[in-house]
This record gives sequence, C-alpha cells and structure tokens, in this order.
Amino acid sequence: MPLRINLKPNERLIINGAAIRNGDRATSLLIENTCRFLRESEIITESEADTACKQLCVTLQLIYLADHPQEADDLLVRQSNALLQAMPTSAPYLVAIQDELAAKQYHRALKVGRELVAYERALLKRPEAPADATSPS
Repeated sequence: MPLRINLKPNERLIINGAAIRNGDRATSLLIENTCRFLRESEIITESEADTACKQLCVTLQLIYLADHPQEADDLLVRQSNALLQAMPTSAPYLVAIQDELAAKQYHRALKVGRELVAYERALLKRPEAPADATSPS
C-alpha cells in the first residue's frame, strides 16, 4: 500500500539513508515500496541529544536507518543499562523498545523511544525530580 508524505517548503527527509530537502513549495511524495524514512521533525541530531533518553533515540535512529548495525546494538544495550540504573521507571519503555527490535519493527521501536524522551521531559519538569535523574554514570 503506497504511503503519501507531504513535505513543507525546505523540509528535510531521509529515505534509505539519502538526505533529501524539499524546494521552495510544499510537495507531496508517494512512496510505492517498502523503505526506511524519517521526516525532519522526527530526527534528533547528535548535537541535540543532551539527555540520556535522547542519546538512546539517536542510537535507535541509527539502527533503523542503517539496517541494524551490530555496533549500534551494543551501544543501545550499554545505554539502556545505564538509563535503567539512573531512571528505573524507564523499564517499561526499554522493554517495549527491545520487544519491537526483536520483532524487527524498527520504526515502532523509534516511536517508543520518542515516548521515552517525552516521559523524561515530563520528569525533568517536576520539581521533585533529581537534577541528575537521567544522566548515566
């Protein structure tokens, strides 16, 4: 089933590792086969990854876009373990991410990763949250 993606002017998109930028006008793309893609609004860059959960999401993006490379797998395990120690309440998200990866549902794992970032953001906004709640040691 084809997927229609509407792009805003100058919006970026990554399709199977190729970085694409739209022109000056809005456009619509119809993707007719299976591929890996991320819209600019979904991407967390390494420079933006200023928390443990965002760093984990960057690793998930790499896994999703690069056909699940082994070195990213190892990094994800280390990040998950450190995050679990620093923020035990992240466990349900980390289990869900691992379940999606095991099922080869990489985009869904990335979606759960973004939910984890939102959860982390909510914790950091609470006054009783320790300042280093998400900084792995």
